[in-house]
Amino acid sequence: MTRTGLEVFDSTVHETYAWLRDIGEILGDNDRHHAYLALRGTLHALRDQLPIDESAQLSAQLPMLVRGIYFEGWDPGPAPPRGESREQFLDRVNREVERTRWATFNPENEARAVLRVLADRVSAGQVQEVKHNLPEPVRELWPEVAGTR
Repeated sequence: MTRTGLEVFDSTVHETYAWLRDIGEILGDNDRHHAYLALRGTLHALRDQLPIDESAQLSAQLPMLVRGIYFEGWDPGPAPPRGESREQFLDRVNREVERTRWATFNPENEARAVLRVLADRVSAGQVQEVKHNLPEPVRELWPEVAGTR
């Protein structure tokens, strides 16, 4: 018996919870809301730095629900200028959380946790393509060993 009556929805909810659990473990807490905010902020910052075709390719490897988070509020028109600094990238991550006044949010820790989970759950080739399209200071936030799938 499924919770929603549709296996595809149950599956994506289960998979998304696994992503949030992994992010929470890396962050050292089990607060799914914290993990969700980190995921959302990092995905949006990442998405806004990628060319549209690369963004679409990455999204194809995300669980359906995470893909929805990734594209939420996206305007594929004007992109931020290439060469964004690490601080600008992390500021984008932080903006998602500032609205909620999350007390213990450290955008670099949260970004690194999400990028670790992406590296673990997305193919190595896709991770390399994404990294190739990012400015060097942002690339440095990714874990050394990427793409175990």
